[in-house]
Amino acid sequence: MRRIFPTPATVDDAALVAAYEYPVGGRWLRANMVASLDGAAQGSDGRSGTLASPGDKHVFQLLRAMADVILVGAGTARTERYGPALPWPDHAARRKALRQSPTPPIAVVSGRLALDPGGPLFSGVGEPTIVLTTERAPAVRRARIAAVADVLVLGEHQVDLASAVTALAGRGLTRMLCEGGPLLLGKLVAEGLVDELCLTFAPVLRGGSASRVLNGPPVPDVAMHLVHILEEDGNLITRWIRSSRMD
Repeated sequence: MRRIFPTPATVDDAALVAAYEYPVGGRWLRANMVASLDGAAQGSDGRSGTLASPGDKHVFQLLRAMADVILVGAGTARTERYGPALPWPDHAARRKALRQSPTPPIAVVSGRLALDPGGPLFSGVGEPTIVLTTERAPAVRRARIAAVADVLVLGEHQVDLASAVTALAGRGLTRMLCEGGPLLLGKLVAEGLVDELCLTFAPVLRGGSASRVLNGPPVPDVAMHLVHILEEDGNLITRWIRSSRMD
C-alpha cells in the first residue's frame, strides 16, 4: 500500500496506525464505508464486503482494533452477518495501554428489535453486544434481547442518536467507529454527529439502485477536509475530517 496524498510514501502497519490515531480527549465518531466509483455502497450480492479489496479489509480491521465501540444499524448487522469483534494480537498491548477492552463491543441501533437473540452477535464471545432501541420496541422482544445483551432505551418512536452517542461516551467509549449502513450514517450526518469519514473507492462501476454511502433525506452540505489518500491495486482509501472539527 502506498500514500499518494499529501506526500507520496510506502505505508507499513506502524505508519497506518499513526495515520488513523484518534484525537486526544473528548468523543470522536469516525465512519468507515466502501463504495464503487459511482457511489454504490453494496456489491452485486447486496453486501458491502463484495466491494472491499485486501487493502481495504486491512484498514477495516485496523480501524476496529483502534476503536472503543463499533456502531452499526440493525439492517447492516443482519445483511453483513455481524458477529462479535475478534481479538487482534498485534494490537493487544496498545489497547491495554489505552485502557481499552481486548475487543470493542458492537452497538446495534434497532428501533423494532428485529434481532435474533440466538444469533452470533449474542453468542457470549467477546464484549457483550449493546443494543440501542426505543420505548415503542415490543416488550417481548426487548425482554429476549435484554437476556443476552446490554439494552439501552433511547427515544420513544426512534432511537435518539445524539443521546446514544452521549450514552456510549458516558461509558468511556469515546473512540467510536460507525460501519453504517447508509441510512444510519445519513441520520448521524444530518444530526452533526459524524466527525470523520474513512471512505474507500473500489475501481468498479455498479449502476442500478444500490444505496449510496449516505441514504435518506438530503442533509445540509457538510464541508470536509481531505487528510490522506492511500492506493492499493487501484483502490483509493481516503480519510476526511469535518472541516469544523479541524484545529
